[in-house]
Amino acid sequence: MYVVKMGGATDVSADALCADLAALHQAGQQVVLIHGGSDETNRLAAALGHPPRFVTSVSGHTSRVTDSRTLEIFVMATAAINRRLVAALQARGVPAVGLSGIDGRLIEARRKEAIRVVEDGRQRVIRDDWTGTPTGINVALLHTLLHAGYLPVLAPLAISPAGEMLNIDGDRGAAALAGALGAEALVLLTNVPGLLRAYPDEQTLIRHITRSDLDEVAGVAAGRMRKKLLGTAEALDAGVPRVMIADGRIAHPVRAALSGEGTAIETERIGP
Repeated sequence: MYVVKMGGATDVSADALCADLAALHQAGQQVVLIHGGSDETNRLAAALGHPPRFVTSVSGHTSRVTDSRTLEIFVMATAAINRRLVAALQARGVPAVGLSGIDGRLIEARRKEAIRVVEDGRQRVIRDDWTGTPTGINVALLHTLLHAGYLPVLAPLAISPAGEMLNIDGDRGAAALAGALGAEALVLLTNVPGLLRAYPDEQTLIRHITRSDLDEVAGVAAGRMRKKLLGTAEALDAGVPRVMIADGRIAHPVRAALSGEGTAIETERIGP
């Protein structure tokens, strides 16, 4: 059983991903797909006159400020992506089911009521934010769908204990899913070949690291890659034996990743 996260960058190939998932489904593999929506949200937000705003936390992670209007836009954007992915999988004979983490409380999260960020060299606190950190997965519902032969396709939204709709980071959501489901591997597809020692030089791909290496290599991660490494650590700590950060722009991206293409991060080193 695998969990796959499709990054939200425009050059990640949804067509290649869906063709690959169809092949895996026909081979009897169970897969849960969760997708991002960053670029689609940015375009829609700009078109609606509410351009995106990004901030850097005191820990160095970059994230979207999700005020109530941005949350509405994020819901619209990710719903459109979700429908397209489900339709593409259905066209290939895969019984895909499109959901978000809100449905059936598939993903529960704790709202970040205050976010401490650094802007112009000064720390400030943002309070009107509707983002969350995953805290629980409705494993029973996902197992029901998987055992019935469906392929769940999840948008990165979650529900708080109080019933609040929240935006979650897709990589951390994927990590929570993989850990709760006992996945054999988590595949994070992005628009680079994997973790690069000298971004954007794709010739500096790091192919194998272990959990104990993560803190050491975190310093070379640029932009969104830092969140992927955070999600990777959370997945490994939750018992997932292997995480692949891999290229989502190529043909057969999931099978290529599972065969070793990209950056493999394992609890213990496997292979050369």
